[in-house]
Amino acid sequence: MRFAGGTPDRLVVAPIDLRIADSHIAEEIYSGRFAMGGTMVDTGGGSPFQMEAPSPAFARSLHGFGWLRHMRAADHDLAFANARALVDDWITVEGRHLSGLSFEPDVLSSRLIAWFSHSPIVLRGADHGFYRRFLKSIALQMRYLRHVTAALPVDAVRFRVRIALAMASLCLPASAGTIRSAARNLDAEFDLQILPDGGHSSRNPMVLIDLLTDLLPLRQTYVNLGQKPPARMAAGMDRMFSALRFFRHANGELALFNGASAVSADRMLGVLRYDETSGSAYREMPHSHYQRLTAGNAVLIADTGPPPKGRMSAKAHAGCLSFELSSGFNRFIVNAGAPASYHPQHAEFARLTAAHSTVTLNDRSSLKFSHSSFLGPIVTGGVRRVTVGSLDEEAKQLGFVATHDGYASSLRLLHRRKIRLLVSGHEVQGRDEVLRPDESPPGPDNRTVGVARFHVHPKISVSQDEDGTVHLIASDGECWAFVARGLMPRIEEDVHFADLAGARASKQIVLEFTAGETPQIDWKLIRTTLPRAEG
Repeated sequence: MRFAGGTPDRLVVAPIDLRIADSHIAEEIYSGRFAMGGTMVDTGGGSPFQMEAPSPAFARSLHGFGWLRHMRAADHDLAFANARALVDDWITVEGRHLSGLSFEPDVLSSRLIAWFSHSPIVLRGADHGFYRRFLKSIALQMRYLRHVTAALPVDAVRFRVRIALAMASLCLPASAGTIRSAARNLDAEFDLQILPDGGHSSRNPMVLIDLLTDLLPLRQTYVNLGQKPPARMAAGMDRMFSALRFFRHANGELALFNGASAVSADRMLGVLRYDETSGSAYREMPHSHYQRLTAGNAVLIADTGPPPKGRMSAKAHAGCLSFELSSGFNRFIVNAGAPASYHPQHAEFARLTAAHSTVTLNDRSSLKFSHSSFLGPIVTGGVRRVTVGSLDEEAKQLGFVATHDGYASSLRLLHRRKIRLLVSGHEVQGRDEVLRPDESPPGPDNRTVGVARFHVHPKISVSQDEDGTVHLIASDGECWAFVARGLMPRIEEDVHFADLAGARASKQIVLEFTAGETPQIDWKLIRTTLPRAEG
């Protein structure tokens, strides 16, 4: 009874939904086939809400109702009736429990946003009884969500909850005080979570897309109703757009750092079309701790920061000093990225240093993760300090040098990386060093094994000459050569997790060395012509 209250008499407005919709998915749902969270379930005509979900990812997607957009895209009465029947089914089966996965704040906020956005098709042709049940359920969920919000940690989930509650204050009849209160709470999240350079405090580039996808319709709804938007919204969103441009590769795709995964080009463009800021991407994000080097049509993005603290690190990856390289329409060197559809084992592997284009020492990761069910998968040790400086740049090159202490406590060693990009955009020069904490070279008896990995995007073909030169060849004929001074690179099998179709086989270039014998390795990536075919 704690969440009992009145039922609103109407919905005031329905915000737009910027997510990509597919009418063919609506046909599958009508046939009882639900493809969500990387899994397909055939209900055989039964209720999907009365079946055991095959995975938490499937359940979150099902109960989040984002799939209503596909019913709207179908644009016919049968799809609308099906959408209404499924919403009514959820209200009957789940709507009164106020517990379990379907009432977790991230799922609940997603469902409220979806119900508000797609209420026109859910209510089209509805009788008075369903209309009242629908509004009563929304009011109950909103009151519950408002009650639990205060106890949520400061993270992207709470930001989205604040967006959902702000949207509720506009979509349902509400007093001016309620609207102002929701706006103030949302302003507080901009202050707490959006850094001065526009990055999110989780350091995950994908969070920017997720939040902007919901913030843009909310902002437009304020405008449409003649209401004053939250004071921090305009400036905060402008900073977020600038940060999103920073993380875009030469081909428009998103860099894979700290939990980011594959994003469809349509979804990225669906957000960026509303970007009213101007200018090129920053050279550095000093608060989010990333570097970006651009020359010609080459783009190099590097992670040069420590992990966020506490709950914000729940999706952080051990990829300090990793980089990605793109040129033209192709991504050549990447990180493995987080799986697009949640897969527990893949997600765990993707967080390891070995899944990033950087150096591992003694096959360890530069971060330690908690495996406690109480704490969650947060960072508990490893990188604490990263120092970053610019190189003595000549007119013909750009670059940076960065050092992290992720191995200082376990191995008494530091990793330093220097990267230069020639202003022609035709060559990347890299140097990796292993140092003692006093920044002197390790002694000759130090047997620590270092492995520098360069993960190759699965669309790139890889070949190797007898002299060790590795050729990275794109389908359009663009080619880069990888060479290392004094070391023979190896080509090994690899897995690229961040693909919309699921994990894909790929290749990686590996340089192995011993700290005491070779404390410094030098390598280059050089734009070149296609290698000649033998014979």
